[in-house]
Amino acid sequence: MLQSPRRIAAVLLCAVSLVSAQTIDTATLAKISAEAASGSQVSQVFDTLTIDIGPRLTNSPAFFRAVDFAADKLKAWGFENTHKESWKFGRGWTLNKLTLEMTEPRYMPLIGYAEGWSPSTAGELVATPIYLGDKTPAQIEALKASLKGAIVMPLPPQQVYVREDRPQPSASGVVAPEILSPSPLFATPAEAQRLNVLARTAGAGLVLRPSVLSDGTVYVTGRDQGAANVPSVILSSEHYNMIAGMMEHNIPVKLRVNVQATYQEAETNSYNIIAEIPGTDPLLKDQVVMLGAHIDSWHTGVGATDNADGTTTMMEAMRILKAIGAKPRRTIRLALWGGEEQGLLGSKAWVAKATKQDLENLSVYFNIDNGTGPIYGFAMENNEGAKPLFDSWLAQLRDIGARKNVNLRLTNTDHLSFIAAGVPGFNPFQDYQDYDVRTHHTNMDTRDHVKTADLRQSAIVMASFAWQAAQMDERLPRK
Repeated sequence: MLQSPRRIAAVLLCAVSLVSAQTIDTATLAKISAEAASGSQVSQVFDTLTIDIGPRLTNSPAFFRAVDFAADKLKAWGFENTHKESWKFGRGWTLNKLTLEMTEPRYMPLIGYAEGWSPSTAGELVATPIYLGDKTPAQIEALKASLKGAIVMPLPPQQVYVREDRPQPSASGVVAPEILSPSPLFATPAEAQRLNVLARTAGAGLVLRPSVLSDGTVYVTGRDQGAANVPSVILSSEHYNMIAGMMEHNIPVKLRVNVQATYQEAETNSYNIIAEIPGTDPLLKDQVVMLGAHIDSWHTGVGATDNADGTTTMMEAMRILKAIGAKPRRTIRLALWGGEEQGLLGSKAWVAKATKQDLENLSVYFNIDNGTGPIYGFAMENNEGAKPLFDSWLAQLRDIGARKNVNLRLTNTDHLSFIAAGVPGFNPFQDYQDYDVRTHHTNMDTRDHVKTADLRQSAIVMASFAWQAAQMDERLPRK
């Protein structure tokens, strides 16, 4: 609903009054920066998540290891009310083996990855694939009987790619969009979905599809589709196109493919991790400033930029506040979510379980996801009342690279669960260079794309914003 100019002016006047009434606590901000420099734990946490544990697909054994690691670390750091909260998810999945080769007319190893929750193939499949990318719907229907047990390539060569990262709204000269979200090319097109259903109903032995990225980067997700699912592998676009081109020229091609995976069904609950610094003001201690990040990842890289860096940042922000002996007026709470990659499931589960009073007591939710590198500012989600406050807080951090807050909306991450419940939720801008075209949900989401200095900077920003929000006389303005 559009707001009248008079209403917007009243909101802004109220926000300006809040800013003028709040004194910036420069002494505590200095302590935050000093502790980040002298006592940083970001390397230890980030290395454990990306080297020791690796990819953390929700409800996989590695995911549960990451949950236990984070909970144990937060307990060791001395936080109050540190615990795991369960919510219903379903079975986990682990890829045990993948063979992906062209054996005729010449040998060539292929670049590709099984989709998450893909079933195993019926042993090793060595066969000429059935290519449907140049067929009419009538021809495809006529071939349906031959798809049983076959290697199926349902799509034509990939010709449209994601070749640009999303814009950096805080950069000089950039006109910020109204909504900032990933390219629609990342969504599976309707034709691919239709042909995948056909392959499943025909009992295909394996489905091969091309990546929407180039240069050997493979964008891979996946969902548990139950017993009706068929084994599924995403090939690099170049290798898929090469095979399709050979078949269109009637050159015999033979592939060797073997997918072996295990489902984890003993534990179907997933988990969020919660930890707190209790509030000290008798009138405000039941109100909460919440920090959050998702700890799960996809399975082809090590989940470094999505989202081990975010998890590390928020754990470090909390550690800094604890280490400097911060006594916030409001409670500061950390939440590390599971199941974000499958649809913001962990944060949605928390919000669904929260009482009306729980949500009323939430002053603000700060999330971190989407991108890597230093924090430049926040997407303001059209919250005119919060922007003057955020601008005054961000101004204290310009010496470490902060730029500006921008009044736009971000999509596809956990702050949306809170906005939907009426709670102010915000996510920062970081670097998007090589995020959409290289690391986001890909085999290239490796630790090489993350710098320790950026994790330190991001933790300072998040600790500072959490502290300032916790010290306000009034709750952060709702929209």
